[in-house]
Amino acid sequence: MNTMTMKWLLRREFWEHKGSMFWAPAIVSALLVLLVGGTMVYGMAVHGAPGIVHVNGQAVSSGAFAAAMPAESRAMVAKVASGMYIAAGSPLFLILTFVVFFYCLGALYDERRDRSILFWKSLPVSDGMTVLSKAITALCVAPVISIAFAVVASLALLLIGCVAMAIGGVHLGGTILTQPDLYLQPLRLAALLPVYVVWALPTIGWLLLVSCWARTKPFLWAVGVPLIALLLVKWISYTLENFSGSPLNIMPLAQEIVARLLTGIVPGIWFSFTGGIPPGMHQNAQGPDVQVLFEASWMTLATAQAWIGALCGAVMIFGAIRLRRWRDEG
Repeated sequence: MNTMTMKWLLRREFWEHKGSMFWAPAIVSALLVLLVGGTMVYGMAVHGAPGIVHVNGQAVSSGAFAAAMPAESRAMVAKVASGMYIAAGSPLFLILTFVVFFYCLGALYDERRDRSILFWKSLPVSDGMTVLSKAITALCVAPVISIAFAVVASLALLLIGCVAMAIGGVHLGGTILTQPDLYLQPLRLAALLPVYVVWALPTIGWLLLVSCWARTKPFLWAVGVPLIALLLVKWISYTLENFSGSPLNIMPLAQEIVARLLTGIVPGIWFSFTGGIPPGMHQNAQGPDVQVLFEASWMTLATAQAWIGALCGAVMIFGAIRLRRWRDEG
């Protein structure tokens, strides 16, 4: 019964926010393919491939240059293209950040503002199931939709790029199809969802708590309270340093707490808390090793700050469940 109830609650959240969760990434991905892919197609249709390529000061026809390209160079280009093509869908994850932020901020506030909470509370659905459905929507449903559109848009742009290069005389389609990264990248991206869930929990919990608690202007409460608290800590530290000569050395901790509360829903933000992107992602003689990025993302779950933040996020979600039981005024 609980499984069926949760299923319908998730459907309700999707139906009510279909515009931001489905149509927004769909439109952005379509525009991405049309603008970027259309630019490549238009350039090749109007200007065509360059007839002459200058190599070391000598003019070589583009056809001869493509035919003379060593197999190692073709393999390198194919490896880079198959390993990095998924990055073309990055704008979808930027949209995801804003969608999740404002969805969580209004998830519990809007139903109190329009008094629809009175209707929903009349149904045999517990506060826990309702709040958890909103958390699962933000943590899983919205990211899965964005991942799907990002993969589709990236594959479409890769296909358009291969066609454009083939028109120019460089045929890399067959070589790219033999690259394992072409097929592994979507799977790696989907496999990062648990990492995203753990690191996003503090922000999701904070936004849902504010959404359930704030009487008005939840955005100001959600963003203003952490920033004002950070300024107070900085002022206290500065005052103590002036009077006693020893500052209050908690600014790094306060800054990390505020960052976890406000930026945890940004995909890839975990690297900023664990030492940055691994050096294996930088260009080397064999091209970028995208597997390192995947492994390093999962390794961040071995850090204490990941699970401490997740625990705090779970506590805040529990607080939102408790608050919803009586905070039903408009």
